[in-house]
Amino acid sequence: MGATAEQYLRQLDAGRRPDLPETTAGTLRLDVRGDGFTDHWYLTVADQHVRVTRSADDADLVVRADRWVFDRMVNGELHPGAAMLRNELTMRGEMRLLLVLRRIFAGPADARHPRELGRAALAGRAAPAARGGRS
Repeated sequence: MGATAEQYLRQLDAGRRPDLPETTAGTLRLDVRGDGFTDHWYLTVADQHVRVTRSADDADLVVRADRWVFDRMVNGELHPGAAMLRNELTMRGEMRLLLVLRRIFAGPADARHPRELGRAALAGRAAPAARGGRS
């Protein structure tokens, strides 16, 4: 298994995140349950930046789940929407921010963006044609 949710959130860079929509802004609180207590992580999203603090303040979206659920989401092994449908997590607030959470979490280590796959496929088709034209 890769990083835990706590490790990932502690090292989350506050730099620009081009994968987030420019117009998205809001706050998320992650209530991570485990070992008889709950950790609270507060994420502020604005202008393609994410700032992480530890706070139990109210947020636009509050997501509650066991630690293992967040760990699997951080590693791209579990989609937040699927976890919600299986009652592995609960949420209260603006559901649109759940999709933002999916973009904030890294995903699988071997994952590739669909555009990269498309470019690779086009490059693969263009290479044989270029070789054939040189003969």
